[in-house]
Amino acid sequence: MFAANGGDSYIGLKCLRMDAYSIFIVEDDPWYGEILAYHLSLNPDYKVTRFESARDCLAKLHLKPDLITIDFSLPDMKGDELFSRIREQQTGVPIVVISGQEEISVAVELLKMGVSDYLIKDEATKDLLWNSIIRIRENQSLKKEVEQLREELGQKFSFDKTIIGQSDSLKKVFTLMEKAIKTNINVSVTGETGTGKELVAKAIHYNSDRKKKNFVAVNMAAIPNELIESELFGHEKGAFTGAIARKAGKFEEANGGTIFLDEIGELNLGMQSKLLRVLQEREVIRVGGNEKVKLDIRLIVATHKQLADEVQKGNFREDLYYRIMGLPIELPPLRERGNDILVLARHFADSFAKENGLGSIQFSQTAKEKLLQYHFPGNVRELKAVIDLAVVMCSDGEIGPEDITFTSTRKDDVLVADHRTLRDHTCQIIKIYLKKHQNDVVATATALDIGKSTIYKMIKDGEITL
Repeated sequence: MFAANGGDSYIGLKCLRMDAYSIFIVEDDPWYGEILAYHLSLNPDYKVTRFESARDCLAKLHLKPDLITIDFSLPDMKGDELFSRIREQQTGVPIVVISGQEEISVAVELLKMGVSDYLIKDEATKDLLWNSIIRIRENQSLKKEVEQLREELGQKFSFDKTIIGQSDSLKKVFTLMEKAIKTNINVSVTGETGTGKELVAKAIHYNSDRKKKNFVAVNMAAIPNELIESELFGHEKGAFTGAIARKAGKFEEANGGTIFLDEIGELNLGMQSKLLRVLQEREVIRVGGNEKVKLDIRLIVATHKQLADEVQKGNFREDLYYRIMGLPIELPPLRERGNDILVLARHFADSFAKENGLGSIQFSQTAKEKLLQYHFPGNVRELKAVIDLAVVMCSDGEIGPEDITFTSTRKDDVLVADHRTLRDHTCQIIKIYLKKHQNDVVATATALDIGKSTIYKMIKDGEITL
């Protein structure tokens, strides 16, 4: 089982798996090192390599171990120095320090430096090490899963899959987005309600070098004024009634990544000044606290208002306006995107049919003409609702003009109310999804990307029956 080789001992099993988890043990006491190595090698997934000096370990780091255990008091190098030297070559490898001295201050300092665990040498060490490695591997596996999900999310938010269309006005948006992802410049997205401002923000984030960090979206209009400071900047325990524990704010959650402040034009003047300070200082102080938390964030804001006009009216701070403006991207309304209406309609029809197990859906020529003649005040969001309902209402897999119902229609530049409201359309679509999800309100709200309170209110008001 034990085979010496130039001062190193290699411990393993004959039938070692190709995907074995590589562990380096750095221990100058050969007897104690062999005990630890033998105990760990009982797991056939582990490939254990033992070293009796720090320098021998450093010479073999090119083998890229998955985990390293080090004795704190090695003859040629102290544990903290070896830890730093390893970190210079391998930034992510987990390191467990094993020490013969129970010094709390040393343990605390090493844990602050980033060691994964600190164990004291005694009869229980080998079992504690076994359990520690299991925890570390679970954390490594979880991190890999998170990275894979973020990679998949990045692919999901590629420009061509997220923002559908081929019009010249949309191509201009793509050009600006390409410029945005190359730097960390702030981005301000403007456009009418329903044009897809958050989709643009996500596409920029997930195509930038920050894509492996958090994207945090905050709808400023949806947060009560008395709660917005705590929501954005966090609070300490006891900061106010109900603050039973410390809570990180949205800015802390987004650290290293991107924070998206939607409807920033709704922020009151008092909070505007506090937001300006955070952006200037690149740090946040939680409500009720004194600790300064340094920030590294990408800021993207959105609004349907013309902020320059709001500045002139005295509703928005001029200094904050220039701080957040960065690279402006204006999204065109759907009525100005020409044939994109039909491209999007085809996309929504195919998606809805696939989700609900329906066959291929076609559009009649008159249905296409009806779509192109409508002004779409609700933009892309309204078009999706209209198409979802049209797919349900159509017969024989073809959408005709009679299946397409609008809140209003434009004829000779005069708006004429249709016999159905957008509320009616919304209600019908919610009913369809409730049936699909066996009347599960939460699942339905998630699928439609709406608040569950909206559905509960419709049920309470008798618009929907379960």
